[in-house]
Amino acid sequence: MQAVILVGGLGTRLRPLTINSPKPMLSLLNRPFIEYIVTLLKEHDIDDIILSTGYLPDTFNRLVDDFARLGAKLTCVTEEIPLGTCGAVKNIEHLIDDTFVVFNGDILTNLNLSFLIDYHRHKQALATLALTSVDDPTSYGLVPLNSNGHIKEFLEKPNWDEVTTDLINAGTYILEPEVLQYAPAGENFSFERGLFPIMLEKGLPLYGFPSGAYWLDIGSPEKYLRAHYDILDGKMQAIVEGEEIKPRIWVGAGLEVADSANLFAPILIGKNCKISDNVSITGPTSIGDNCTIGEGVRIDGSVIMEDCHLGGSSVIRNSVLGRGIKIGRKVHIEENAVLGDNMKVGDDNWLKKGIRIWPETEVLPGTIRF
Repeated sequence: MQAVILVGGLGTRLRPLTINSPKPMLSLLNRPFIEYIVTLLKEHDIDDIILSTGYLPDTFNRLVDDFARLGAKLTCVTEEIPLGTCGAVKNIEHLIDDTFVVFNGDILTNLNLSFLIDYHRHKQALATLALTSVDDPTSYGLVPLNSNGHIKEFLEKPNWDEVTTDLINAGTYILEPEVLQYAPAGENFSFERGLFPIMLEKGLPLYGFPSGAYWLDIGSPEKYLRAHYDILDGKMQAIVEGEEIKPRIWVGAGLEVADSANLFAPILIGKNCKISDNVSITGPTSIGDNCTIGEGVRIDGSVIMEDCHLGGSSVIRNSVLGRGIKIGRKVHIEENAVLGDNMKVGDDNWLKKGIRIWPETEVLPGTIRF
């Protein structure tokens, strides 16, 4: 079976992390996020994968050989102009020859795709949407079903008095190729506001599949952090690469850890890292390859990408640091800060909660204090 993964978005809510990298290529526990989607597809014998790219398309080219090692065939097709979710699939219609899966490229899930496909075939549907439950339905588009599982309507961000279900579109679909006849070619056209409402209006077999599987859209810094937390905590089952030296503490080859350092699970530390004296790392925390953590540094619940250097006596709390960042001594980085790739922060700075700093920026010593 074929799958189309939609990876063309700009990822604006995740900036500055997505200035240099498309969202599906961001690291999640030291692996490209998209690898989690491909692994899930492969688990359900879906190995012919088409990437619909748009933003920074060349970034995905290196995946061709990586996916081949995973036993998957990869084809990349780039949108010349933004075409929307359905328009992107219409653009590759000529490559699709049978029932296929569409997967949003920013969804972390352990959805049972085999059950979803069987349900689709049992219902003789033209389109089947995976659905998930949420606590606050007013923030999403709702998808009420009738007793047979047929979709009744689409409710876009309703008020509480309009809420009739807690089921939302989970961004994964099983489709028959003929549904694409209702999508215009070369135009920006979405599944959510375009194709599916048209199918509903025409009375075509459009079904929903409620799932209790883990589901998370990683589209914001808070949810990107949450994805790391949930895998490290075991709420989302996924392989964590590295040697598990203690329960839920994984490390890569070449790690140097001072005897006086304290590691509190769950933690992943990448390859060739150096952890100095009196460092304290509290999970859930992920540290990338080739990082140096200076003496007395404290890291709590954070993501540190590869090639970072943290100067002595610095503190990082519940924040995300991009690749190649250099942090001076006695720097405090407060909750939900996001620092872009290859930036520098000089000594004695205090970066306030929620701050965003773009790549390649330099913060001089003692510049920011609160």
